[in-house]
This record gives sequence, C-alpha cells and structure tokens, in this order.
Amino acid sequence: MTRKIRLGAFLPGGGQHIAAWRHPDQPADGATSFEFHKQLAQTAERGLFDAYFLADNLAIGFGGAREGGNAKIAGFEPVTLFSALAPFTTHLGFIATSSTTYEEPFTTARKFASLDLISGGRAGWNVVTTTGDLTAQNFNRETQLPHAARYRRAAEHVEVVKSLWDSFEDDAFLRDKDTGAFYDQGKLHESDHRGEHFQVRGPLNISRSPQGYPVIVQAGQSDDGRGLAAATAEVIFTAHQHLETAQEFYRDIKARARGLGRNPDYILVMPGVSPFVGRTQSEAREKYERLTSLILEEDGVGLLNGLTGGTLDLRGYDLDGPLPPAPPTEGMKSRQALIRQIADENNFTIRQLYQWIASARGHYTIVGTPETIVDTLQEWFENEGADGFNILPPWLPTALNDFVDLVIPELQRRGLFRTAYEGKTLRENLGLPFPINRWTAERSVVQAAE
Repeated sequence: MTRKIRLGAFLPGGGQHIAAWRHPDQPADGATSFEFHKQLAQTAERGLFDAYFLADNLAIGFGGAREGGNAKIAGFEPVTLFSALAPFTTHLGFIATSSTTYEEPFTTARKFASLDLISGGRAGWNVVTTTGDLTAQNFNRETQLPHAARYRRAAEHVEVVKSLWDSFEDDAFLRDKDTGAFYDQGKLHESDHRGEHFQVRGPLNISRSPQGYPVIVQAGQSDDGRGLAAATAEVIFTAHQHLETAQEFYRDIKARARGLGRNPDYILVMPGVSPFVGRTQSEAREKYERLTSLILEEDGVGLLNGLTGGTLDLRGYDLDGPLPPAPPTEGMKSRQALIRQIADENNFTIRQLYQWIASARGHYTIVGTPETIVDTLQEWFENEGADGFNILPPWLPTALNDFVDLVIPELQRRGLFRTAYEGKTLRENLGLPFPINRWTAERSVVQAAE
C-alpha cells in the first residue's frame, strides 16, 4: 500500500491565531459556540482529515488563556465537546487533550473509553504533562511539579490507563437472554496496579471499543518527552522550523522506538503547520498581514510569556528591541528553547517575534499558494521529516475552507493524500494496528504451548 500523508485539523473555536477573533470572518463567540464547532467538524470531514485535534487549558493566565489570546479565556472541555460532535460525523477522529498531572488514571480511562464507544472507535487521547504554577493552584498545589517528575508520573499514568482499557476482553459480553449470562466472568480482569504515583485496583466499568482502545498521542519534545513518546505514543505532535531539525527528531523517535521493541512504522510523526493560503503569493501575503495587524500588544507579550515558560516578564521592555534571556523553566523546556531559536535565527525584535509566532506558537508558518504549500509538505513527507501534519488554520472558518478547497485537491492530484476514507475507526484511517487485549494474548500463548 502506497504511503499517504496523514492530516490532523487543529481547530480551537476561538481561532488559532491570537488575533483571530478580531477578524471579520471569525465568530467572536466561536470558542463557546457548539454550532460553530459542528460546522468545523463537518468541514474537516469533507476534507477527509484523519482527526479533529483540540488542546486544553486548565488555568487562566500565562501558560493558559493569555497564551492563546483573550478569545480563549473560556472554552469547552474537549471530551465533552467531542462526545456531542461525534453523531454529526461518520469518519472523522477526535483527539482530545487530557492531563496526566492533574487527572487520575481511572477517570482518564473511563472518559476516553466512553468517547471511543460513543464515536464508534474514533477517539484519541493527547497525553500532556500540564505546566504552570497557576494551573497547579487550581489543583491543590502551590507550584507545578518538576519537569522530570511530571514525565515519570505520565509514564506510569499511561501504563495504568492502558491496563484499565484491557479490563474486558473483546468477546467478554455475551448478553444471552436465554441463559441469563450477561458476560463471561473469566474475561473481566483487575489491574491491581501499585506504583510510585498510583494505586489502582480496577477493573474499568466500560467495555473495549471497535478500535480496541483510543489512539495515544503525545507532543513532548524535550529528552524526557521524546522518551515518553517513543515508549507510548502512536501519533506525535511536534514543532519545527526547518526540515533538518524535523529529520533529527523523526529519526531519533523512530530509533528510540525500535530500541524499545516497537515497530517505528506505527508511530506517526506529525509536525504542526499553520498555512495562509492564497491563489497567488500576494493574496496569501495580504491575508497574513491583515491578521497580523489585528494583534494587541498585550496579547503578543502574553503569548511570549507563556511560551517561554512563564519565567520571562516582558513588561517594561522595548517591544522593538531584542528578546531578553529567559530564566530556566520547569514548564515547557523544549518550547522555550524553540522560541529563543526563532528569535535568534531571524534577529527578531520582541514585536516581530510575537507577530511571527502568533498563529503557530513555534510550529511552522507557511504563507503561499496551494502549490508552494504542498511543495513543502511533500518535501518533509518524502525526506524523513514527517508522516503527516497537524494543520493549524490561523482563523476560522475561512482558513480551514482555504485548505480543504485549495490545498487538499493539490495533495490528491500528486497522489499524496486519500480520496476517500479507508475505514471507520481512527486506527484504520491512520493505518495503525488493532491492540490485542493483553489477557487474550496471554491466553493464546498458553494455549499454543499446551
């Protein structure tokens, strides 16, 4: 089977760009409009996207809503939203963000298993280790956990969740009205987990879905993050400015996964791309400049404060001067380094820096025609830079429509993207294998040995 580009649609209702809500095309109340989210989901499915992807904020402040601009001060909890959207779509996957730092594994396992069943096997879990002291203060702590401790907790959290998803074997439910046997009691299993961070007996009180369990997604880019991704993730959301750094990340992840006994073909690396699409280069540039002109200085500064880990207070600095050094953070270490890299490579002032990252937040911004945008995507895809891309339309719905109506046909013309969905579940459409229940696999081994 010919390898195809995979595409996620990153579609916050308030818009991705920090000034999106001020654009005439963007509904000002998009972040809390269910009808608008329904429109976005149906457009993404029309474009044959693999999944609708949403991040989540657990605090208002630097690293929270301020990082996304004022329009993101309020928004839906992603799993709740996706459960409501699922009946209005048939193939589109739903990847929701949920925190290993502030949630218990049983709660995470149950809500994602529920979304997976409700959607007919189209759920994905974006595993995050939540940063920021302001978030910690909403969850009974004064300060965030240290970076390394968050990742140790995350690794154990994922391990427990997967064991809970295996509580029922696939054929455990008999539902035989004649005999009265509702399920096979020999195919229900406890987890009995006792670890550094969690004690969880189980079993989970919900069955497996048509895709076994939700697709596991991760976005860590630090060394700890790469380790967690290589060990647990099936899709990796990453940020790069150059093909060379994307290749280094891609090759490193695949090598780490291979070293852990995993098949690297089943770990999809998907960098983020924010496209300004025009039928001509000048039209694309005009779209970029129009949206950039709407940025409020306070939102630009808030964005930089959040992305540099909340350790850099830019109040009082000349916005037309250079970005000062940021003290080390226990927050997003890799993103802090990436923002510094962008500033230094381009010799940006503070103002120029926040203007450039206002849409992509460190992901790759492309301003161009469908042909030039596809040229870049194809180059990365064919040269070990990506298995696919998470598309971050700068404002909605127009930039999503631009991508679906102009870029998708060019991808299809070159044979790089599907012309119809391959299957019904998110796993099938991503080309990922069905996860065999661990207890079923164990029984098969025993039976084969007898």
